Amino acid sequence: MKASSMKNELDSCAFVVNEFLLSQLDGKPKALYQASSHYIRSGGKRLRPFMVIKSCELLGGVVKRALPAAGAVELVHNFTLVHDDIMDNDEMRHGVATVHHQYGLPLAILGGDILFSKAFEILSYSGRKVGIGEKEITEMVGRLANSCTVICEGQTIDIDFASNTKFPSESQYIDMIGKKTAALFEVSCAMGALSSPNPSSKDVDSLASFGRNIGVAFQLVDDLIGAIGDPKVTGKAAGNDIREGKKTLPILLALRKAKGDERDKLMKVFGSKAASAQEIKDAVKVVSDMGIDEDVRNAARQHMAKALGSIEGYSNADARRSLQFAADFIVGRSL
Repeated sequence: MKASSMKNELDSCAFVVNEFLLSQLDGKPKALYQASSHYIRSGGKRLRPFMVIKSCELLGGVVKRALPAAGAVELVHNFTLVHDDIMDNDEMRHGVATVHHQYGLPLAILGGDILFSKAFEILSYSGRKVGIGEKEITEMVGRLANSCTVICEGQTIDIDFASNTKFPSESQYIDMIGKKTAALFEVSCAMGALSSPNPSSKDVDSLASFGRNIGVAFQLVDDLIGAIGDPKVTGKAAGNDIREGKKTLPILLALRKAKGDERDKLMKVFGSKAASAQEIKDAVKVVSDMGIDEDVRNAARQHMAKALGSIEGYSNADARRSLQFAADFIVGRSL
């Protein structure tokens, strides 16, 4: 599949999901629903709903059956974004004002609550309307609720990392992103499988494994972008994660490798919001020159290989190819 074809497929999926979600987030008071739909209206690739839909199609399902689960996953994802931005006190997200900055803190909290409750409402009511059985809906509700718990655990571990003077090990970091990020990719693919006609437990487990490993790969590359990404591509300040003092794998690897003057340049910027533009530029160059990019991408590729191994036996070539290309896109994203 060509990159242009994949982009068209992602765009088509995003359009369908957005239309569905906006129809669900339409009510009064208007300001509440405007706040809850703020990020959805601002666009996005909708990777997680894409995973739901393609996982469903891999097992013989159609978009209509997958849409309630796809919508529920995206609502939970947006709920986590609203709360993350409040916790981090961020003013912008990908060039758009954050919900609490645009609508105020009370409406942002309530808007997030709407997203969370609507996710389960959509699963329960819309799932029945498209013909998904009670057993599968019950399992999806349970899995999605559990993923929300796991995400909260991961977020708390990440907060602990930030407040602790010690640096986590690589395995501790992978465990954290497995909870904070990969849990939602995992449940996306599992719910896609459960949306298909007559899913087996083996199918659900295989797709869940695919999603978990893709989720880890996604966060590895995301953290690489956060450390040394080009602001023109990422929309974030150069060296943002270094300046913020985030203990991500790229930064852990850089600090492990850096010696002498290189380490001094890194530590001068790490966690220092007062660092100058030149100091940040020097720190980013230190990380880039070490070849951290390739180290992190290799780790991401290992998880991608595990993910692809989970779906290699399925006969729906088109859906499998879409999932494979999505994996390539995730690991190969530009810095």
